[in-house]
Amino acid sequence: MKECEYRQIALGPGHGAAPSQCHLPASGGQRRRRKWETFAGRNRFFCDGRLVSGRQSGAFYLTLGLVLGTSGLFFGFDCPYLTENLTLAIPIIAGLLFVFVISTLLHTSFTDPGILPRATPDEAASLEKQIDNSGGSSYRPPPRTKEVVINGQAVKLKYCFSCKMFRPPRTSHCSLCDNCVERFDHHCPWVGNCVGKRNYRFFYMFLLSLSFLTAFIFACVITHLALRSQNIGLLNTLQETPARYPLLLHDELFLTPLTALELVVCFFSVWSILGLSGFHTYLVASNLTTNEDIKGSWSSKHTEENTNPYSYNSIVTNCCAVLCGPMPPSLIDRRGFLDPDTIQQSGGQNNITQGAKMEANLTNLCVLNKTMPEKSDDAANCATVAPGYVKSPLSQGKGVIQLVFQATQTVSSPSA
Repeated sequence: MKECEYRQIALGPGHGAAPSQCHLPASGGQRRRRKWETFAGRNRFFCDGRLVSGRQSGAFYLTLGLVLGTSGLFFGFDCPYLTENLTLAIPIIAGLLFVFVISTLLHTSFTDPGILPRATPDEAASLEKQIDNSGGSSYRPPPRTKEVVINGQAVKLKYCFSCKMFRPPRTSHCSLCDNCVERFDHHCPWVGNCVGKRNYRFFYMFLLSLSFLTAFIFACVITHLALRSQNIGLLNTLQETPARYPLLLHDELFLTPLTALELVVCFFSVWSILGLSGFHTYLVASNLTTNEDIKGSWSSKHTEENTNPYSYNSIVTNCCAVLCGPMPPSLIDRRGFLDPDTIQQSGGQNNITQGAKMEANLTNLCVLNKTMPEKSDDAANCATVAPGYVKSPLSQGKGVIQLVFQATQTVSSPSA
């Protein structure tokens, strides 16, 4: 029976040849896994990792249903009458707005909002060493913040304990998706995704086009009611029901209660959508985010010199920078293949038996990297590594001893 074992690996000149790497037994014909299958954040991926969204998508389907349902009622009950009695331009304009709304909604919901990749164990260990060294001999823990200067304004960078890195400017960690998002605006449940640097323009165009579509449908429904009620009155118009198939235009077919429901939905939604569109128009013109506006990061109430360092002091320039700039590439390689020689955190845990998890509780296994020059003090850096993670070789030039936990088919705790 094979066991998990600890091996001392000596790297560098004068310490012998590097040992062969550990390979997990793989069945023949096993497909290569992609990185999105072991992604650490709470996201959902579609089309083999090409599309990404948040995990809580119930409100998104409600939004999609309201848009499709209201537009369907309008095209089925109002457009035929208004086309014959007014103009053919009404269904054409409504159709263009409807396609634009659906397109921007899907782009917002299934586009990477600007997720930043988490630090690797090596990067996290190196950063922890830098933080510890900057703390000096004080009994207090070292600070977890840094300051950078942007356009003469000091900006504080906070340390993310989940992603093990200092967040770049305007970056925040979403508690729902469990990711650091660049230029984080907010997490919108109505689109089922975070709104950040890569999908904010789609979100803003979705709000703007939805405002126009809702107002247009609301005005057309009122016009339909007014034309129908000229002869028999408004109350009688609302009480009439069609005797034939409603999609067939006929002089004797009157407005159904579904059209009245359409009017009520548009009435209560148009004001909130218009208000939200106006608020985000102010944010775009000021080059602000919702997160910054709520926190008052650049409010003049704090200090007179506390101005927004990201603003270009021009409404047109700010709008062009936010909406018309080049689309930044996605920083997460979600469609890349996993290294077959490296057991990732989630994949490795699935290969270890349940008995090993109960017997060897090594979730916070420490990989000891101990440099051993001839005439220098020993230094050790400890990084938190999940069970089954095989450390990649470090830089050559110094002898390194690594304590590596390697997983095979059956696991048992090593003897002392």
